Amino acid sequence: MASTIRGDALALPKVQCPNHPEALLVEDYRAGDMICPECGLVVGDRVIDVGSEWRTFSNDKAAKDPSRVGDAQNPLLNGGDLSTMISKGTGSASFDEFGNSKYQNRRTMSSSDRAMLNAFKEITNMSDRINLPRNIIDRTNNLFKQVYEQKSLKGRSNDAIASACLYIACRQEGVPRTFKEICAVSRISKKEIGRCFKLILKALETSVDLITTGDFMSRFCSNLGLPKQVQMAATYIARKAVELDLVPGRSPISVAAAAIYMASQASAEKKTQKEIGDIAGVADVTIRQSYRLIYPRAADLFPPDFKFDTPVDKLPQL
Repeated sequence: MASTIRGDALALPKVQCPNHPEALLVEDYRAGDMICPECGLVVGDRVIDVGSEWRTFSNDKAAKDPSRVGDAQNPLLNGGDLSTMISKGTGSASFDEFGNSKYQNRRTMSSSDRAMLNAFKEITNMSDRINLPRNIIDRTNNLFKQVYEQKSLKGRSNDAIASACLYIACRQEGVPRTFKEICAVSRISKKEIGRCFKLILKALETSVDLITTGDFMSRFCSNLGLPKQVQMAATYIARKAVELDLVPGRSPISVAAAAIYMASQASAEKKTQKEIGDIAGVADVTIRQSYRLIYPRAADLFPPDFKFDTPVDKLPQL
């Protein structure tokens, strides 16, 4: 039995047991019934199961997916990817007397859809390798579709465009990755990704926020296994160094690496330049150059409540 809850402007139907309105109904998927657990009353029947149909009538037990409902709709492809593809027959009933296949595809996937589908798979693979969430994959797919349909980057490989779109999507979603991190999970050089990045921003007339040292600090410190106190100190050091204009012209990544090195050397959890460089993707010499710029003002850079294991005057002079 269905009762109606009336609001000020909208009436929403609610299925509930008339004898036990507060009881949580149990759904019998086989029979399609909604049953009250208190008294057993069938409150609703013929409930539609919106899940996958997992029955299979195939003798092939090694099939990857026994579902017969097809792939999910992809709104990024023309026609929503709702076309049916008929595979090649294997039995004698699949061919006529001349050996021609009786059942053929009336519509094959277009070359543009095939190219986009391959790019979407590559984007998903790259994102999985660096543990990026679904919302970034979706934004990357949308960016790639816009660029592909504009045909503004003709001559560039789809893999390079996909890698640049992934870099832009990370920046736009507030979880930026470095060019080297994107380069590590793709087959494209850093130089080519950088070129496509600039061309895409110009073609789509979009922009990305400037990256800061704080965008990378928590991830770098976490990968290095540094405690929260060192991470907070490194974040404070990097922010103060930028505010005091001690590192003009230096990239945020190199400043963050130098700040982590200084904070770790002042704590009990000391890390070498090579360890930090491997995680941050910068060379040892780059860390040393940035460290030398902030070392003279080291006493002014640490937070007031920082507990020193090594005093400021005992920090390494590179």
